[in-house]
Order: sequence, then structure tokens, then C-alpha cells
Amino acid sequence: MTTPNPNEHAMPLVEHLKELRDRLLKSVLSILILFVGLYFFSGEMYLILVEPLNALIADKENASLIATGVASPFLVPLKLAFVMSALIAMPYILHQVWGFIAPALYKHERKLAIPLFITSVILFYSGVAFVYFVVLPLVFGFFTGTGPEGINIMPDISNVLDFCLKMFFSFGIAFEIPIATFLMVRAGMVSAQSLGEKRPYIFVGCFVIGMLLTPPDVISQSILAIPMYALFELGLLMSRFLPKAVKEEDPK
Repeated sequence: MTTPNPNEHAMPLVEHLKELRDRLLKSVLSILILFVGLYFFSGEMYLILVEPLNALIADKENASLIATGVASPFLVPLKLAFVMSALIAMPYILHQVWGFIAPALYKHERKLAIPLFITSVILFYSGVAFVYFVVLPLVFGFFTGTGPEGINIMPDISNVLDFCLKMFFSFGIAFEIPIATFLMVRAGMVSAQSLGEKRPYIFVGCFVIGMLLTPPDVISQSILAIPMYALFELGLLMSRFLPKAVKEEDPK
């Protein structure tokens, strides 16, 4: 029997494009509004961002943050304000994405997509918070504590910002492991049983990633690797239980 179309009254292509344009404009406008408000506090935000580093070099003689570029004092806060605007607006942007694709989904698919969207946002922000409160103090502590004697520590404000943003997005994406695991099983790319059998390799792989993203010591690697493996187990657990309930609702 032919599967019914989830949207019997399909919109013309032009209407779809207009809706997409409107939702894109709303997303961009939300970022711009936040940017205008946050820019006035960009200096304070930067000081909060580099607080883990400042706390380590405050007691060191001739150690401070510097700006090597002429325009850096202006461009660095500008860049930070824009990125923070995008991060804060992310739930609203995902809401616009959801509003565009939801009409094309079946009822059981909408029930599944909503918690996935919410969970993905929470996991991403959790990864960012994990970097700020755990990873950055460890990384900055390692780099500021291993320099040769007589070397003045003077990090450039632009390099520090770029490093922090790379860490934020890297860990934010890494914390999406449960969603990625679940979707891979849900799409039939791999089975939950086969993933379970590969646990030892995945466990070692988490430590390899931890080695690449953190300072070369066991404690720092473990702080990243263990949560990554725990998130993998969470995604594996989700993939074992949710698909069964969803399949029963599939239209015939």
C-alpha cells in the first residue's frame, strides 16, 4: 500500500522559497539585534573569556595580554560580540529551521525531531561550558607553566580569542556524539549491536581524540575522553529503545 504524503496540500516551489527567505531573514535579524546589544559589552565579555588565562599570569612578572595588530583592540571585541550573538541566537535559528521542515514530516517524525533539536542545543552549550570551566584552565595552565625560565608570557588577544573559539566549537560538536550515534543507527548506517561490539575501539578512539585536543598529559586526556565515551553510551542507549517505539507508528 502506498505511503500517504505527510502534506497533502503541498505549497508551490515559489511559496517554499519565500518562506525560506523569510526564515533566513528572521535568523539573520535575530543575530544582528543581539550583536547591537552585546557589542557595548564586548570588552567586558572578552575579559570574562580570558579570565582563566588572566588568573594564571596575574602573579607572573612582565606577563600580560597584548595586541600586536593596530586594529586588534577594535576587531577582537567585534568578532567576539558577533560569535556570541550567533551562539545565543542558536535556539531561535533552530526553531526557524524546524518551522520550515516540520510540515514535510510525518507525525512520528515530528515527535522524534523535537527532542533531538532540544537535546542537540543543550549538548552543544554543555560542551561550551565544559571548555570554559574545565578545559581552558587546564590548557592555559599547561602552556603557561612549561615555558623556559626568563621567557615573558605575552599572549596576543587575537590569538587567544581564535584559540578559545576553536575549542568552543570543537567541544560543542564533540558533545553531539549521542545525537550522531542515534541518527546513524536510526538511518540504518550501522546497528546498535555492531556499535556495542566495537566498544573497545571506540574507547581507545576517545582517548586518541583527547590526546589531540588537550595538553599531553593523562589527566587532561581523561577529562575529555571519559565524557565523550559516556556520551557515546548515551547515544547507543537511545538508539536501542527509541526506534522500536517509532516504527510501530509508521504509516502503512
